[in-house]
Amino acid sequence: MSSKFSRSVVLGAALFAAAALGACRDSGGDQLFAISGKLFEFNYRLGIATYVITLNPLKPVGEGQVAVVNFQNPAGGDPIIVNQKIWPKLPHITLTSPPLTCVVKDKPYAVSIRIEDSSGALLQSFETTLTSSLDQSVLPDRPLVIGPVYELNKDMVGHVDGKLPGEPKPDCSKAA
Repeated sequence: MSSKFSRSVVLGAALFAAAALGACRDSGGDQLFAISGKLFEFNYRLGIATYVITLNPLKPVGEGQVAVVNFQNPAGGDPIIVNQKIWPKLPHITLTSPPLTCVVKDKPYAVSIRIEDSSGALLQSFETTLTSSLDQSVLPDRPLVIGPVYELNKDMVGHVDGKLPGEPKPDCSKAA
């Protein structure tokens, strides 16, 4: 009987300790969102590279919230700014840049994100970097497929490596 009692006491103490530790963990305080994923997406079929960042809501999302994202422009020059409405009922928010040029392997690129309310007031901000594991040169010179049903691009017939002789390359002279 005493061994059952001591097991119950030990189990009860362990459950109490687990509950106490769970109550003490940091729940993010004032944070509304957390970055749950970030990557460079290289779409070989379309011949484009983009930034993709995923945010998970930590608290209920308010009506009219907007994510304002400043992506460092790999080609140099002004940052690429994307304003995206945040829909309250979605389980996560995916922030995507327009197509990029001059992405270099192993180079960190800066990204800043501002979460604003409907009046433009700052609710939360993030600073992060993304580093590509690939170089832009792996992409074909033009999309391999076109149209809504991914028809083969006739310009690419006979160019299995995706490279066209004499095709102009992007100007990367301003890239930092």
